[in-house]
Amino acid sequence: MSPQTLSCVCWARMLSKQLILSSRLDLFGKVLSTTILSQITNMSSSTGCVREIDGDLFAAPKDHSLAHCVAADLKMGAGIAVRFKQLFKQEDKLKAQNVGVGGVAVLKDDARFVYYLITKKTSYQKPTYDDLAKSLEAMRKHMSENGAKKLAIPRIGCGIDGLEWDKVKGILNSTFGGEGNFEIVVYNFVPK
Repeated sequence: MSPQTLSCVCWARMLSKQLILSSRLDLFGKVLSTTILSQITNMSSSTGCVREIDGDLFAAPKDHSLAHCVAADLKMGAGIAVRFKQLFKQEDKLKAQNVGVGGVAVLKDDARFVYYLITKKTSYQKPTYDDLAKSLEAMRKHMSENGAKKLAIPRIGCGIDGLEWDKVKGILNSTFGGEGNFEIVVYNFVPK
């Protein structure tokens, strides 16, 4: 074999080994990516802070703050808002806070807070997911600043307001799940 032929054979073997190594690395990369993606997915679903139970929201333990969605006009004339209005009253204090869409009005009820998520301008409108997310972030900030770690809520925005629960639950987990400090209990109303 001539030195030129030997050089070509050596070069071909080296190229062949590189291609085999490259394809093995590519396969390893795909397997690794799939594994990492799977772990991230499992992690995000296991780090969710939202827990659902059947029961009466207003029977929640007193160490759980309460929250629900309302309009900036604070009419609270339908749905669960009527019950909040009857139980906690103080509409004048809520109105005096002058909170706009994307904010949160707050009342103190003994050791807990009662949050009014302002998700729309008027009662006859429908909220957006973006405005709900802003209100939830405002509530999370207030909770963090005031040491409130437990929250009891209905399926916020999903009754009369018509938002989809799976999307709302995702926003809740995204807003509250990162720090790992919050416990959100969703009370699913079961008629008697």
